[in-house]
Amino acid sequence: MTEPPFAGNEVEHLLGALDRLRATFQWKTDGLDAAGLSTRVGASALTLGALLKHLAFVEDYTFGVKMRGTAPGGPWRAEDWDDNPDWEFTSAADDTPEQLYALWTDAVRRSRARLADALADGGLDQLVHVSASDGRHASLRRLVCDLIEEYGRHTGHADLLREVVDGRVGEDPPPGWTPGA
Repeated sequence: MTEPPFAGNEVEHLLGALDRLRATFQWKTDGLDAAGLSTRVGASALTLGALLKHLAFVEDYTFGVKMRGTAPGGPWRAEDWDDNPDWEFTSAADDTPEQLYALWTDAVRRSRARLADALADGGLDQLVHVSASDGRHASLRRLVCDLIEEYGRHTGHADLLREVVDGRVGEDPPPGWTPGA
């Protein structure tokens, strides 16, 4: 289990919290077939597959567009977001489980590398590309905190969805759990 440090510095705590949420989210979405990834709860259209694709997009958007102002790659650049702002949620039903898992895993890998480079190049206080309407730029710290909040919200959704799929419940992956096992 990825556990934040008990007494680390600010970067270690923030990255530890983010990685713990990523690991819990991965555990909640892991090892499902297309039916499991497309299961819904009640009237909600949200699915675990949609959450995988959405969080893959958020990872790339946060540490690409918001942090550095670089255009998104992969499937994100081909979509007309003005016509379909929820594309990553709605199009996930057309993707295979393998595609969804790879999309999320690759986005997390890119984010970790981009964030490590940014931290080495100026730390959490550095200003990033994204700015408010008055021209003030956000700090890297703000981006990390926003991503922690995003994972917190959607890991809660994943808790409910996974319980409906097969009864998997719990706060953390069990000891010895590995993705895809």
